[in-house]
Amino acid sequence: MAPGIGGEPESSDSLRTFGAVVQALREHHGLTREELGDLVGFSKHTIASIELGRRMPDPDFLEAAELALGNTGALKRAFKQLERQPGLAAWFRQWAALEQLAISLFNYECRMVPGLLQTEAYARQLFADGLPPLNDTQIEEQWLARAERQALLWERPNTAFSFIIEEHVFRRRTGGVDITREAIDHILEVGQLRNIELQIMPLVQQSHAGLRGPIALLETPKHKWFAYSEGQHGGHLTSDQKMISALQARYARIRSQALTIEGSVSLLERIRGEL
Repeated sequence: MAPGIGGEPESSDSLRTFGAVVQALREHHGLTREELGDLVGFSKHTIASIELGRRMPDPDFLEAAELALGNTGALKRAFKQLERQPGLAAWFRQWAALEQLAISLFNYECRMVPGLLQTEAYARQLFADGLPPLNDTQIEEQWLARAERQALLWERPNTAFSFIIEEHVFRRRTGGVDITREAIDHILEVGQLRNIELQIMPLVQQSHAGLRGPIALLETPKHKWFAYSEGQHGGHLTSDQKMISALQARYARIRSQALTIEGSVSLLERIRGEL
């Protein structure tokens, strides 16, 4: 995914302000972060991230926190003033917020290394290639936003991540040989985490269920499913169950057609050795 490419970064002051309101109300009611988390169904770490302005609050959090903190309407009014984080495009904001809470996340990518798996050098190459061109400040903000998203892989060990990437993504050598080697090394390292499954779709594949494009699916702690699709000029988030069911079936077929985890590691090592 490519959050923010071609998008104008905005201030995150409103996120910090919203977080300060949450913290003030929590402390007014004599609650610790863990106690508030128990009341609203979120971890103390999520509460901390929201209070510090690092995470966009989920609508479920908003509703539960409003009730738990006096039902004054203050949080709902503050929520309406929220702007997106620097480096995140407006059309990507909702998906990024849901990622922070997901208990499972599936991503099939046929264009580039998925954002959650990109190295800094690889990501900066994508940002530099974007049109209209970005200035240095915008590129820096977009990389910082992406790096913060990537922390999910280590911060949420109970979240199941599945990535399926097309072989040609690595054959293209985006950014050159050195950047490609580093990208492969990073993916091989991340793929060793217990909660991450990585598969490669081979270049030669007679039957392929993913020809309609990338697929992104996630499941929330309340077992709601969302799907996200992205085009040249924006992205689309949906919770339509009929559409999600079709995408889940398609993803399952792609998963069965891709190489095994062991075969995928072997292929990536072979591609790296050929560079």
